[in-house]
Amino acid sequence: MAEPRAAIVLAAGKGKRMKSDLPKVLHEIHGRPMIEMVLRTLAAFSFERTVVVVGFKGEMVEKAASGFAVDIARQREQLGTGHAVMMTEKQLADFDGTTLVALGDVPFLTAGTIEKLFETHRKTGAKATCLSAIVPDPTGYGRIVRDGDTDILKEIVEHRDASEELRRVNEINTGTFCFDNRLLFETLKAIDNDNDQGEYYLTDCVKIMYNKGFRVSVVAAEDADEGLGVNSLEQLEQLSRKFASRR
Repeated sequence: MAEPRAAIVLAAGKGKRMKSDLPKVLHEIHGRPMIEMVLRTLAAFSFERTVVVVGFKGEMVEKAASGFAVDIARQREQLGTGHAVMMTEKQLADFDGTTLVALGDVPFLTAGTIEKLFETHRKTGAKATCLSAIVPDPTGYGRIVRDGDTDILKEIVEHRDASEELRRVNEINTGTFCFDNRLLFETLKAIDNDNDQGEYYLTDCVKIMYNKGFRVSVVAAEDADEGLGVNSLEQLEQLSRKFASRR
């Protein structure tokens, strides 16, 4: 019998560098909002629950997600990815199974790669598994710190908190994870905002779990584009061009 699965989609951000009053996930690639592209991909799975976390102009994002079978959680203050996941506790705290966490602005993520993430999570007996990507320019992304040459993940260090040596690592966090749901919410209670941005990072759960002796795995996406998100209009244009070339 397959293990129950749930999903959380983080879609609360404004996107300060988008130079727009539109929520970041509502920016379009070839006429389709990014959040819709992500939710269409997730619809290929039989998730027992899917929760979309909204924040900035949340009613607009909620409307865009209304064609899908999702619940809505509200992040009234944008205090980081860890804080955003905390907002889903009402819907998911009692769920026993594996929870996927995905970003609402990563439109190239495919069902095949998500399934590979779930498979790695199951086969390695992990409590958390991160989808990474190898990119030529990792600037701005969290860096993957493996345990030697293994597929065990020790921690993820955000770019602005990384040392010069770590910034040379070109394996990045895509923001897509699987977690043992119960342990996820237990671990979220232990994270703090003692970092350069003063935010609660979901990625801190990785280090906490690893340090407690839990297995945390990492698997690299075969296509690094699947991890590309949007933080600026330039990146949106780049993704639009890539999307057009793929079609």
